Amino acid sequence: MQLEIRNYYEVLLLELLSDEGLLDELPEDYLADLCCVTLNQLPVRYIRHLVDTYFFEDYNELQRMKDEIQKALEKSRAFLKSSNK
Repeated sequence: MQLEIRNYYEVLLLELLSDEGLLDELPEDYLADLCCVTLNQLPVRYIRHLVDTYFFEDYNELQRMKDEIQKALEKSRAFLKSSNK
């Protein structure tokens, strides 16, 4: 049996990377590392249906989550940059 669940922070992170053009710009291996390091800094919020999440979502909570992701992403990029020297 396969359940249809996913981490909402993962969805939002991939949206952010797409919006910034990084999904097309960065190598796949680097993107995978970047996502893992970033997501490991964030809490987990599992969802079943993305459309339901959009419907019931509070704007302030969504903005807070996006801010958390942006900060974690910046830290991750700095970490990966320093690790590759």
